[in-house]
Amino acid sequence: MSDPETNLFNPYGPPTPEATGAVLEEWLADWEKDGIGYWAVVLSESEEVIGFGGLRHKVLDGEEAFNLFYRFRPEHWGRGYAPEMARAAIAWANRERPSRPVIIQTDVANEPSQRVAEKLGFAHAGEPVLIDGHPILLWRQGVPMTT
Repeated sequence: MSDPETNLFNPYGPPTPEATGAVLEEWLADWEKDGIGYWAVVLSESEEVIGFGGLRHKVLDGEEAFNLFYRFRPEHWGRGYAPEMARAAIAWANRERPSRPVIIQTDVANEPSQRVAEKLGFAHAGEPVLIDGHPILLWRQGVPMTT
């Protein structure tokens, strides 16, 4: 969470240890409330935590959705771990909550995350939107959003 390189496209920059603790508490609450949340991604051969990602409940323009998120240590970028984790999350959502769409939000400059979204079959959903004053691209599985 605090690695500056993994926060290149985070408009707020790396969080403080206190902010990281608060975010972790929110994520744990997601599991209690929604039965799903973010996962630690661990290499089976070494048990090294290389990143995290998964689904988080989000309401966007009044529509309930799952936000798909992924963040990995730089030394593991480009190895297919983000799409692998994301496919597992999408499969869960499609099986367990098929009425709730999965979306991805990326910073307009975050081309690596946008490539992952495209690999997963997500379509860019129109013009950038401002979230907390920052331009963000919205992606949805195959069908552009109305936003």
